[in-house]
Amino acid sequence: MIPFRRAMLGKMLALAAAGVLAGCRTRYALAPFDDPVPLHDYLIGPGDSVNILVWRNPEVSLTVAVRPDGKITTPLVEDLPASGKTSTQLARDIEQALGKFIQQPVVTVIVTNFSGPYAEQIRVIGEAAKPQALPYRLGMSLMDVLITVGGITDFAAGNKASIIRVREGKQQQLRVRIDDLLKDGDISANVMMRPGDVLLIPESLF
Repeated sequence: MIPFRRAMLGKMLALAAAGVLAGCRTRYALAPFDDPVPLHDYLIGPGDSVNILVWRNPEVSLTVAVRPDGKITTPLVEDLPASGKTSTQLARDIEQALGKFIQQPVVTVIVTNFSGPYAEQIRVIGEAAKPQALPYRLGMSLMDVLITVGGITDFAAGNKASIIRVREGKQQQLRVRIDDLLKDGDISANVMMRPGDVLLIPESLF
């Protein structure tokens, strides 16, 4: 009986340890290589430029910048919210506003100088060569981000870097392996980014 009890106790301890480790992996899990991104139309953000074309009304057709407060101003429309809208939504809003002055206006909006809403930008902080906020691009990977910020500094602990990500209202901290990706060419470390990710690159203690 004693050997049997010892065996059972050993199994219980092993299961408990596995549970603890599983909990750690949940909190500090490695970021998945293929993390699907929900598809949606591009949303306009502060810093974007929008080319407003009003059919048969060139005098009110122009290119304007989206202000830091997320609004735009045109000759006949002042302080119209633009941030967080698609180009089609903004075009319909402009049509409605211009309807007071022009009969049945037809508006097309073309977005240039893409920045996107702040909530969807990728932020890189810590030991990046050029820490900054980047506009998210569909299909953007960790390698794309690192190229844009000029890589990491000599003081960076690349394999201790992490992505802070919010999914379904819950914050996750996902470990990434920048050293493996940059120094060893391990393509499996080139994880996909998501809108709103924060890439945190800590300083090495050595």
